[in-house]
Amino acid sequence: MTTRDYWLDLFTWLTWQEFLKAGAQVSGFRKRRWKTVQRIKPGDYLLCYLTGVSRWIGVAQVTSRAFLDETPIWTSAVFPCRLRVEMIATLTPETAVPVKDLSDQLSIFQNLKFPNAWGVWFRGSPTKFKASDGEAIVEAVLQAERNPVERPVDPRKLNYRPKALRAEKIGVFAIPEDVGEEEGAERVSEPTLHDKMQSLLLRLGSEMGLDVWVARNDRNRTVDGEPLADIPRMRTTLPRQFDEVTQRIVEHIDVLWLRENEIVAAFEIEHTTAVYSGLLRMSDLVAMQPSLRIPLYLVAPDDRREKVISEINRPTFSRLRPRLSQVCSFLPFSALMDNVPKDPLVVRNLKPQYIADLAESCEIQEV
Repeated sequence: MTTRDYWLDLFTWLTWQEFLKAGAQVSGFRKRRWKTVQRIKPGDYLLCYLTGVSRWIGVAQVTSRAFLDETPIWTSAVFPCRLRVEMIATLTPETAVPVKDLSDQLSIFQNLKFPNAWGVWFRGSPTKFKASDGEAIVEAVLQAERNPVERPVDPRKLNYRPKALRAEKIGVFAIPEDVGEEEGAERVSEPTLHDKMQSLLLRLGSEMGLDVWVARNDRNRTVDGEPLADIPRMRTTLPRQFDEVTQRIVEHIDVLWLRENEIVAAFEIEHTTAVYSGLLRMSDLVAMQPSLRIPLYLVAPDDRREKVISEINRPTFSRLRPRLSQVCSFLPFSALMDNVPKDPLVVRNLKPQYIADLAESCEIQEV
């Protein structure tokens, strides 16, 4: 007998209304989620969650395999990775089940490092939930449909819109020197996954026609027989835009993309269990240059998503203005490896915004 799986399906009030208007027969996800969507099978349940008000608003049963389709349904995005569905239960915002009402039943609320850490589970969909959690959510939604309870809804929260990760809206990036590495020191060990991702980002920026910069302490690293410093369009100096301390922080960022004297994107790469070093570097620059606007990305393995977003929402980083979670987006390794075109002619026509569209917000909802 095939086991049913349970998957998170996020909606804003607008996308939920558009979903219902289109007949509630097709649910869609972003292109970068294609591999995950392909894992969803007929018979699985989609747990429909209304962002902003943080409530479970419905349950849909999947009736088809994944397919790609760009037929217009939603106005905010295409969501081309699609599944045919049949609604099992549908609630209104007022009768929807508040997620915290199930806090004693769901594993996502157990052993939290801080009160709102559960929100990391609701930063993207589809996300697979434990069967026990899925069953509890389905039962709660069905019960709410049979015996509806009206709860007031704050219109401001109902009209919540996830912040678009656009270049002009993303903040700043920071990386001081690594502890134990002197500036200019050579590292001659075998290339790590960090080095390979660094090389990928540098080459991508170069092929897009941008100038690139690699952290000073990484310039002698070699990947596939070529020093990172020899990648085309590599800068040997950076424009003097900041005070001396800030300038040193910027010079130790893992990867920078530049257009003339403007930094158009900055990347810190993490691939080990701890992510504190990168976050501390970012927070340094945010604290020193709060008005600086540079697209900022923390690049890490997909299985570090929860760790990265949980840590970036620690109180110490949330006290910054702007908060670190507001100015830093998460870029999973798979988004780069699976979505960067192989054809140089295609890459040449890409814009830095392409990376912003692959990234994910690090903000956690508070209710």
